[in-house]
Amino acid sequence: MTDTPYNPNRRALLAGASALAAAAAAAPSAVAQDAAGVPDFSGKSVLITGTSSGFGRLTALLLARLGANVIASMRNYDNGERAEAKELMQIAGHEKLDLHVVEIDVMDDRQVASGVAAAQEIAGGAIDVLVNNAGIGMAGPVEINDMDATHLMFETNLFGYLRMARTVLPAMREKNEGQIFNISSQLGRLLLPNIGMYCATKFGVEAMFETMAYELAPFGVEITIIQPGGYPTKIWDNGRRYVSELMERANDERKGAYGGHIQMAQGLLSGGGSTNPMDVPNAIAEIIAMPAGKRPLRRPVHPSTAATDAANNAMAQIQASILGNGAYKSWHDAVTD
Repeated sequence: MTDTPYNPNRRALLAGASALAAAAAAAPSAVAQDAAGVPDFSGKSVLITGTSSGFGRLTALLLARLGANVIASMRNYDNGERAEAKELMQIAGHEKLDLHVVEIDVMDDRQVASGVAAAQEIAGGAIDVLVNNAGIGMAGPVEINDMDATHLMFETNLFGYLRMARTVLPAMREKNEGQIFNISSQLGRLLLPNIGMYCATKFGVEAMFETMAYELAPFGVEITIIQPGGYPTKIWDNGRRYVSELMERANDERKGAYGGHIQMAQGLLSGGGSTNPMDVPNAIAEIIAMPAGKRPLRRPVHPSTAATDAANNAMAQIQASILGNGAYKSWHDAVTD
């Protein structure tokens, strides 16, 4: 170890998970840690969407076990009778976790408003961390995606994130601090045929929230975009159901024309491989523990991130050439350096 203060350039952090982990290990943390280096998030409130399964559920449990006051949200709450909600509360009771469940359907303006209000009441004020996670996956050639499918994808994966961010931000800005994580995808940077509509929503997340990162820099609110690769979560099961419903609505001419494409699309929803979904909540916890102002704008998460790293680095250089001087320089510097 050196006594020199740790002050990394954030472009270096775009090199991938291993580089960021090494950097974080050397950095002075804004969060207390025990002798083993495990962070203590006591006193920190975290609101997470889409916690009935997958990354959302795993993140809620991990952060609660690390001491955070976690408000886990899900739709179709059924007054607490939804099985997934009851299971979370049972775990919280058994382990004495500071974990609460509220109802939020991110496609419903009123539920977003009421759910965030309930979360802020539980937190006793502004939410410290929002994790925008609720999302759906759907595959199929773009032409076959009808407007019902398209609206569902964008309302959930993009507009839902915006609804949540706009609702928590006034209190974060007033407090002059906060963190918003957005679960994007490697397919928010890279394109694959036959899953183009999903890519479009995640490209939208990347563009919207990088822009917000610059705009929020004067208010002390940080943005991090998490870019997972394929992981075995329930999104694949749900995706197959959505695709099945879409194909039932599609007309015979389009299905006949795109027969081979449809088979490829169904293969894209095959299950996410054998990777460990805990990679994502572990990355979120690591970034929360970093000092304010040192958290990365983006974090690819997967055993293989080379293509995403290349895309991130290329776009970082392009954005630096556009924003690195002039009126936006201080905002750009606050986000990237």
